[in-house]
Amino acid sequence: MRLVLLGPPGAGKGTQAAQITKRYNIPHISTGDIFRDNIKRGTDLGKKAKEYMDSGLLVPDDIVVSIVKDRLTKDDCKDGFLLDGFPRTVNQAHALDEALGEMSLKLDNVINIDVAKEALISRAIGRRICKGCGATYHIEFNPPKQNGKCDVCGEELYQRDDDTEETVARRIEVYMEQTKPLIDYYSKKGIIINVDGKQSIEGVFKDIVKSLK
Repeated sequence: MRLVLLGPPGAGKGTQAAQITKRYNIPHISTGDIFRDNIKRGTDLGKKAKEYMDSGLLVPDDIVVSIVKDRLTKDDCKDGFLLDGFPRTVNQAHALDEALGEMSLKLDNVINIDVAKEALISRAIGRRICKGCGATYHIEFNPPKQNGKCDVCGEELYQRDDDTEETVARRIEVYMEQTKPLIDYYSKKGIIINVDGKQSIEGVFKDIVKSLK
C-alpha cells in the first residue's frame, strides 16, 4: 500500500502515521527524517541539503525529490510506504508521480486529515514532544501516562518554541497557500480520502482504515 498523508500543522498526522504504519506494516517516510539521515551519513545529497538548511533556505525540489526517490528504492518499501511531509506542492506531486512511474509504481491513496483553523491552534499549543524518541502527545487529547514523561522511552517531554498561537497561525496560512492545492490535484485523480480530523484519535484512525479497505 503506497500512501501520502496530508493535513495542516496540528492535525495529528504524526499520531495517525504511527498507527497506519503499524497496522499495514509499511515504513513511515518523513522528509525531515530522510534529510537528517542523509546528513548524518554524509551522502552527496545530504551535503547539498545541509548547505541550504544551514543558510536558512528551503531545499530545492530537485534535491528533495532525489532524496525521497532514493529512500523509496530501499527494501523496506517493496510492499508500500507512507509519505509524510512530501509532496508539499503540486510541482513536487508531479515530480513524485514521475519518479514512481519510472519505478512502475503509483500511489494508492492520499489521506487528508481535515481540521478547522481554530481547533488546530488549540491543538498545537497543547502539543508536547519527547526529547528522546520524538513521540508526540497532547496535554488534553493524548496525554502521557506520567506527566511530562514519554510513555515509550521515559524521556522528558517539551513544547516546541514555535508552538505559539501566532506562529501556528502563520504555519497554517503557509500550508493553505502551498499544500491545500494538492487536495484538488489528488481529488482529480480520484485517490483522495478526506477524513474529519475533529474526531477523537481513535475515530480518525477508524475512518482511515475503513476508507482504505
